[in-house]
Amino acid sequence: MFRDMRRKNQQMSEEEAINILTSLSYGVLGLVGDGGYPYTVPLNYVFCDGKLYFHCASEGHKIDSVKNDDRASFCVVAKDDVVPSMLATDFCSVILFGRIGFVSGDDEKRRILEKFVEKFAPDFSEYGYAEIEKLLDRVCILEFCIEHISGKTALKSVQEANRKTGTI
Repeated sequence: MFRDMRRKNQQMSEEEAINILTSLSYGVLGLVGDGGYPYTVPLNYVFCDGKLYFHCASEGHKIDSVKNDDRASFCVVAKDDVVPSMLATDFCSVILFGRIGFVSGDDEKRRILEKFVEKFAPDFSEYGYAEIEKLLDRVCILEFCIEHISGKTALKSVQEANRKTGTI
């Protein structure tokens, strides 16, 4: 169902991809938007229990898109350094495909929001936990269930190719 990576020498292991996903905090969620057009939105996230979680308002384009079609993708970029002398980019990215839905139940929403506080504001946990209680009934939590993950890195393969051809 999901395509194999064409440039296998640039593919990282699933474990490496998950490590990158775990270490980052920001990515771009891709959904099927109005009229079937792709709709992408930058979001912060937490990764726990093998799933991604996002928090957002309870209405809007993103919510409407999720309600209409639960298929989604998510992309994070860990590195993006142009190397002019090699006419290349040293990059590292991870792309996910999966299904997205809504977390229900105050206990589960609270648990996920606490993960956000732990990741993004560990020194302000008391304040963060108080905010969770104030906003719990208004916040929406989206759960991204991963069906496919792939990671790609480029500089190593570019360097190897240049060594073989004797360039730079």
